[in-house]
Amino acid sequence: MKGPRELAENVWYEVRTEINVGEPLFRLAWAVTLFYRVLIETKAKFGFEMRGLVLNEAWLSFYIRPANGLELPKIMQWLKQTFSLRFNVRTGRKAHLWGERYWSEILAGEPPPEAEEVDWDAVVAEAKTPIPEVKAYALSWDSLRTEVWEAKTSFSPKNQPSPASPPG
Repeated sequence: MKGPRELAENVWYEVRTEINVGEPLFRLAWAVTLFYRVLIETKAKFGFEMRGLVLNEAWLSFYIRPANGLELPKIMQWLKQTFSLRFNVRTGRKAHLWGERYWSEILAGEPPPEAEEVDWDAVVAEAKTPIPEVKAYALSWDSLRTEVWEAKTSFSPKNQPSPASPPG
């Protein structure tokens, strides 16, 4: 069992978490749009600064400085649960979406310079993209895997997130 999470006031955290099913869900444009909608709500609910957001197929990472540093667990719980609920309702799934606990570490200063501030105008614009009705997934993961495979084979390298290794 993992020990208690280290928390502090007015610090930056590096955070990583991954999708439980190992599917590259963030290659699906509607899943990215759905995630951005939940992220905007999370920011409005808790307040935080965010840099270096990377959605990379089956995992995500970012740097975050919560308005109240001790609320990182609440922020992550709300973000992951809300996205999972909405994704599962949309797809008819009843399973866990995220892997184990998220990984976090307190930084000894500011995030690295290449970790740019999240462009919230772009996130809001993407979140306004209509999400199509998804009804075919109620029976099994097979149709979702088909859609993911089609997205993977038609994926444009210019839209691919910056390469980085998944959390491990």
